[in-house]
Amino acid sequence: MSTAVARILDCLRSDAALQGKDIANIVGVSPPTVSRWSSGKANPDVRTQTMIADLRFVVERLGDFYTPAETRLWLHAPHAMLAGARAIDLVREGRTAEVLAVIDGIDAGAFS
Repeated sequence: MSTAVARILDCLRSDAALQGKDIANIVGVSPPTVSRWSSGKANPDVRTQTMIADLRFVVERLGDFYTPAETRLWLHAPHAMLAGARAIDLVREGRTAEVLAVIDGIDAGAFS
């Protein structure tokens, strides 16, 4: 049976071209741990579940503008709009609102 976390991980793979190792690096665990979550053999703690859910929300918003491969690159690249930080690092630090503010700016046409 597929868990909610497993379904979110599947979305991250399909909608952002993220691999298990990418997700592992973002949330600070090993790739085999992500594999266990994907198979439903284990579940992350609540903090990590929140981080994964935040990442999915960011990916869903980016999907309005970018292909999965472009989304993956956007997440991993440093951005001037984020003071040189990478979106994945801000999500990891619990600063998802800052990333979403930039995406809202893209949506509003503030950034080209």
